[in-house]
Amino acid sequence: MTTTQTLFFWGFLLVYGVVMYVLSPRSTSPASFFRGADAQGRPVGQWSLMASIFISWIFAKSVTNAANLGATYGVVGGLAYATYWFSIPVAGYVIYLIRTQTGAESLTQFLTSRYGRLASVGFSVAILIRLYNEVWSNTEVVGGYFGAPGQASYYGAAILFTIFTLAYSLKGGLRSSIFTDVIQAVVFVVFVGTVAFLILPQHPLGTLLSTGSFHMNSGLDLLLVAGLQIFSYPFHDPVLTDRGFVSDERHMLKSFIVAGVLGFIAVFVFSLVGVHAQLSGIDAAGNAPAAVGRALGIGALFVMTVVMMTSAGSTLDSTFTSLSKSLAIDLPRLLGWGKDRAPRIRTGALVMIAFAILGNLPMFAGAAILKATTVSGTMVMGLAPVFLFYRFVRWSPWSFHLSFWSGVVLGVLMTVGAIPPSWAIGDGHYAMLLGVNAWGLLICTAGFFIPLVVQSLAGRRVGEAL
Repeated sequence: MTTTQTLFFWGFLLVYGVVMYVLSPRSTSPASFFRGADAQGRPVGQWSLMASIFISWIFAKSVTNAANLGATYGVVGGLAYATYWFSIPVAGYVIYLIRTQTGAESLTQFLTSRYGRLASVGFSVAILIRLYNEVWSNTEVVGGYFGAPGQASYYGAAILFTIFTLAYSLKGGLRSSIFTDVIQAVVFVVFVGTVAFLILPQHPLGTLLSTGSFHMNSGLDLLLVAGLQIFSYPFHDPVLTDRGFVSDERHMLKSFIVAGVLGFIAVFVFSLVGVHAQLSGIDAAGNAPAAVGRALGIGALFVMTVVMMTSAGSTLDSTFTSLSKSLAIDLPRLLGWGKDRAPRIRTGALVMIAFAILGNLPMFAGAAILKATTVSGTMVMGLAPVFLFYRFVRWSPWSFHLSFWSGVVLGVLMTVGAIPPSWAIGDGHYAMLLGVNAWGLLICTAGFFIPLVVQSLAGRRVGEAL
């Protein structure tokens, strides 16, 4: 880029940060800061919630991964990644059942009531790790449009973007996050439409949609992984699940369903950027949107930058607000600290500042963004039985621990390469990932039901003895 073009990109980053801060509403009460209520204490509206869920789950790393997979596997890769968005309706329906059948006001409260306090502590640790990963994996995507890893411009853009997002998050908490999400959702849709207008006319639609093949070594294995993980993946993401408790149940469920369908469509459409790269012989170099943007010219690169900045901003501000709620309210109450004390905005603000700093450290170590999804999704596979089969349980802490920790152990073993090759399913790149998730889900489910079987047999023996 020329000096003028470079200054234009940096100028846009500055304008984006200032506009988001000026437009963000200020929260003056804990209900507004932590639960998104307006100045009159009214809960979030259905359409605002839908837009917030839609855009806050369109991570910058996600659309980048979708395009990269499109470049590697064609439409099969795009479908594989877009399938994760069906996690949203799954989570919405389960939360709807939990709220209407148990009256729980949060997932930690629900887990404590069915599986004990220790189960909620383990769950809270898992979601904190998830949120920590969300910081660096989104800021480094933005940095990639201003420079290469290792360059001052790369780190400078990522840090400046973090500061701007932190500023308006501190100003309004969850209320600010949801308000700006609506703006970011509109901008995102407009610019993704622009991307589609630039890409689609260059190839016959039939060619675009027939690129790739449904074979295990051509991305089908990852599609099957996504199909398995949608039943566990969403529950360890408070960016999503926190929004399941801020409005009435029926409106919440409708918002989750619509957001999930729209998210699937948006991510799949954006994956065609990678398909275009494959058909046009463009070297994706680990960042298909940036590569395609540069190949199409400075205007297209600017469009890609806006898409990434809005998606990263919506996720990052939601991450900050979820972290503040988790560490300022949920975890202290879970540990019995300050049960009768009202949550303090200042505590939530300090949590945001701490994670804005600590959360960017992996970026400097060069962590890979795809691992932030696949590895964490595997480690929490044990949450699927915990939430899907809770109606079989009145009180069974062992059901949680045998299911949840089995998944964590298997995820760790896979990460360090300690899983036997015989576990792999197929011969594709994600054969081991698919094998661990498929066999692991069976193991976790068995672990969940073993204590229930033991309880049933013990009760039957007591009844026979009487």
